Amino acid sequence: MNPYPDWINSGDNAWQLVAATLVGLMSIPGIAVLYGALVQKKWAVNTMLMAFTGFSLVLVVWVLWGFKMGFGQPLKLGPGILQSAVGKPRSILGADNQHQASIPLLDSGMPKFRFSETTLAYFQFVFAAITPLLFLGSVVGRMNFKVWLIFVPLWSTCAYSVNAFLMWGGGFWAQPHAGAVKAWTTGALDFSGGYVIHLAAGTSGFVAAAVIGPRLARDRQRAVPNNLPMAAVGAGILWLGWNGFNGGDPYFAGTNASLAVLNTNLTTAVALLTWVIWDIFASRDRKPTFLGAINGMIAGLVAITPAAGFVTSFGAMVIGVVASSVVWMSWNWLGRTRPFKKVDDTLGVVHTHGVAGLTGGLLVGVLADPHIVFYLGNGKDVADVTAAGWLWGHHPQQILIQLGAALTIIAWDAFITFAILRILGLFMKLRADDETLELGDIGVHQEEAYPDETIVTGRLDETVIAGTPTRHGAAKHAEPAES
Repeated sequence: MNPYPDWINSGDNAWQLVAATLVGLMSIPGIAVLYGALVQKKWAVNTMLMAFTGFSLVLVVWVLWGFKMGFGQPLKLGPGILQSAVGKPRSILGADNQHQASIPLLDSGMPKFRFSETTLAYFQFVFAAITPLLFLGSVVGRMNFKVWLIFVPLWSTCAYSVNAFLMWGGGFWAQPHAGAVKAWTTGALDFSGGYVIHLAAGTSGFVAAAVIGPRLARDRQRAVPNNLPMAAVGAGILWLGWNGFNGGDPYFAGTNASLAVLNTNLTTAVALLTWVIWDIFASRDRKPTFLGAINGMIAGLVAITPAAGFVTSFGAMVIGVVASSVVWMSWNWLGRTRPFKKVDDTLGVVHTHGVAGLTGGLLVGVLADPHIVFYLGNGKDVADVTAAGWLWGHHPQQILIQLGAALTIIAWDAFITFAILRILGLFMKLRADDETLELGDIGVHQEEAYPDETIVTGRLDETVIAGTPTRHGAAKHAEPAES
């Protein structure tokens, strides 16, 4: 007897599941802890609950229809890009998902997967789940929780599934000869989601923030983190979880996975240090901050995501310096201009994810090294699979492809986000009312992340006097508890 089919490789299968778990930990608890610590303390519970519910909602959508929309047979909707924009919706609830995994439109151009479809489905799910959680950072502190519960499944279906199919599922931008421009010899390069995930999150978050409206004016003015040590925990989970984010995307536990992990950490370290240097020499106060270091870290992680397995480690360092500098300028200079000040992007997702993802994606078109072998050929009739950027190909061809793919993601996700929210706004309020916004977690969930001593111990401090207003605004007469 043999517990394994002859096509399965236990090492590849185990690595994909471990990598998927690392990415899942980036969402829960990573994003929940990081965002929950960066917002005002009155919104910590709401932020964490939105992260956990978003993760759960995407999983249900993914197994019912989303996975096949992103990685299945094409749903031909019309000519041109519509021929290969999204896959046919179908569930993966039956026993037939135990067969060898494949991406139908890419199957002939890459090695056969050595794990089952269930492994591929779960691996791709954690990427689908983290995307709406990332742009949650743009709308925390005022989005109607009930709207979030409806918005996430709709966005995951209409936006993310299309993004994934276009770039990773063999769709328009994944094809070697995309469109009618026959000079294009390769598709767009997005190793792990600089466009599919981060550019999408930055775009959708910014549009959602604009449509929903701002936080209370006083909340914008007093927007200080409630727990920096806990933010450090969340940031650390993100950093090390990214080893699975980028290391799992070759789909094989080989040398390219190792390179992707090294490049991920190297770019992140360089980007963090670059941001700190910018803070020291160019910020208003000329002082480095821990929040700035977190922003630099995220900028590096996001920027290397589309490039991790396509560039050398030298290229990874270049991406770290350039992306961190661009995002620092976007955050500190562009963020002060009227359009960006008017839109209340709570945690600056448009900068750290949108701008960073776009920068990293364009730099792939410059720095992709053809000496890095993604898949080995057989030395005869099947060539090695590589990619060449402008520095190696001496032609801006790949940069133009990267730009075209980026504009497609930006346009589609902005439209879908706007449309979904406007339609939902016809039936329910997108923004919580001002009274609820004053109360925060108490008003929405009737619980707090940091309850006061009276609630925790059941005792009243001796200084508490009758007639002190409660958090609900009413006067409460109370006697000190007996000892």
